Amino acid sequence: MKIEHKIILSNVVNVALIMLIGFFAIQNLNLMLTKLRFVEIADDLNASFLEMRLSEKNYFLYKDESALFGIKEKIEKTMQSVEAVNDDISRAVGEDNLRQLFLHLNNYSRILDQVRRSSGDVQLETKLREEGKQLKEFSEAMTLLERNQVNDIIARSKKGLFYSFWAILLSAIVVSHFISQRILRSLREIQRLAISISEGSFSTIEHIPSRDEFGSVITAINFMSEELKNREEEIIQSKKLASLGVLTAGVAHELINPLNNISMIAQTYDEAYDSLSNEQRIEFMNKVERETERIKEIVKNLLDFSKPKEVDLREANINIVIQKSLKLLQNMLDISNVETKFTFEENPPSVFIDEHQFQQVLVNLITNAAHAMPGGGRLFLGTRAARQKDTIEVSVIDTGKGIPPEHLAHIFDPFFSTKGEGGTGLGLSVSYGIIKHHGGTIRVESKVGVGTTFTIELPVYKKKEEQNGSL
Repeated sequence: MKIEHKIILSNVVNVALIMLIGFFAIQNLNLMLTKLRFVEIADDLNASFLEMRLSEKNYFLYKDESALFGIKEKIEKTMQSVEAVNDDISRAVGEDNLRQLFLHLNNYSRILDQVRRSSGDVQLETKLREEGKQLKEFSEAMTLLERNQVNDIIARSKKGLFYSFWAILLSAIVVSHFISQRILRSLREIQRLAISISEGSFSTIEHIPSRDEFGSVITAINFMSEELKNREEEIIQSKKLASLGVLTAGVAHELINPLNNISMIAQTYDEAYDSLSNEQRIEFMNKVERETERIKEIVKNLLDFSKPKEVDLREANINIVIQKSLKLLQNMLDISNVETKFTFEENPPSVFIDEHQFQQVLVNLITNAAHAMPGGGRLFLGTRAARQKDTIEVSVIDTGKGIPPEHLAHIFDPFFSTKGEGGTGLGLSVSYGIIKHHGGTIRVESKVGVGTTFTIELPVYKKKEEQNGSL
């Protein structure tokens, strides 16, 4: 179910609960108002009945015939008043009680008429007193009953509204918590995946937590992660090929030197062949072989660097890897008037790396350092073992123009370059991903006009027996 539908459903449930409670509250309120209306009428009736009883006493005490006429008028007015609000009284006390009220009034009126016709009849007078007493007691009992019922309705309504309020509040909290947790769980998965992708680890979410909008987003991010993973090797390879352009001049110069030497050896050997001893001829051939091996090594390094390869993690000596990488760039550094200095850890612990990929990182960092020192400068390469963390650090330090502070935060972002149109903006981003894949970190420090320091930190390689021994 989509989030929109979940929210709509929760709102419909809450609104339905509120409407249901409102309906019962209105029903109770209407009933209470009806009974209050009857209580008001009953108070007026009781007042009339009290006046009748007083008139009745006046008649019995003073034999005042006019008192009987007064009672008769009050009975008629009372009956008219009751008939006028017949529906209200019927809803309040019910048809049976209403009939009982009319019955008492009619009996009282009938006995009153008999008393008027037969003045002095003691039995009728006694009946009149009894009926008047019953009428008043019946009216007072109904009034008291209705007052109690009004109080009960108020108490029930108060209790019902109290429990209903907490029921709605609890329902809203439970539904909101349920929906928010579903949303937050999906957001956490998206956040985790986004961070993983930003760090160069193109993982995916295997089990999509929901089939709502977030599920669609996660599916899209999974697809993007898969695409990035598939294209990563292509990006690395394209960066390697781009770097070949930088290496071409240096490699060409490196090849010319041994070729010139071979040419001069061949010319000398041809001219002096007859005067050379057998040992001298062998020495000439050995020189040719050494120069040929030199050419083969240059070509081999270039081919190894340029051709695409599967990730091949192996135990390696970091100092040797740095020296191999430097061979590819030494001529470029010489032409750029860059002095190279080394500070290597003696007998460094082994690392577990893809040598060709790590070489790509070093070539990129060293090339960037040379570009940052167009007028020449010094390049420091060093390794240092951090025993307490079981890591080894590789430092590439130049004395170039430095990186402005506002650019440092974006230096590893794809397509971000400080070289303008001269850079692709992929080199450091690809390097960052390679180091992350190796379980390491790469950081940069720079000061404008002083230079830049790149520090790579790689975990030390532990053999299986060492790992088992540390458990």
